[in-house]
Amino acid sequence: MAWESVIQARQLEDTAPDIILLVMKVKLVHTMIRVKDLDATLEFYTGFLGLRETRRHAIGDEATLVFLTDEAGNYHIELTHNHDDRDYELGNQFGHLAFVVDDLAPVIAEVEKRGWWSRASKPQAGSKYIFVHDPNGYDIEILEARR
Repeated sequence: MAWESVIQARQLEDTAPDIILLVMKVKLVHTMIRVKDLDATLEFYTGFLGLRETRRHAIGDEATLVFLTDEAGNYHIELTHNHDDRDYELGNQFGHLAFVVDDLAPVIAEVEKRGWWSRASKPQAGSKYIFVHDPNGYDIEILEARR
């Protein structure tokens, strides 16, 4: 199980004597994003970013779920492709997905080679990064690991 729970009972002064506090150890396991074109999205996340597909599950004729992870395998992105060709609007609540690489220079070169839109970090920023869009319009931040 990804989390453990421990129930601790403690008496609090001036309150009810039997208040129970629940303490959980949780582990973040995945983020789901809806995608329009599963093939183009897989090419971006596996071909460009180097993630690997770990699981694929069809929900009847309704949808396909594809789970991707990095080499450590501790966290997943769930790509949900609904088969009814519905259109999605990117809301303004979601920010971006972030990935880290050892060396950002080859990433920048590949983005330029593919002619993709990008926005690089400013010199005064505390870290070195580039933003690109995935095929669905999601912002993807790629950071260079601090040395």
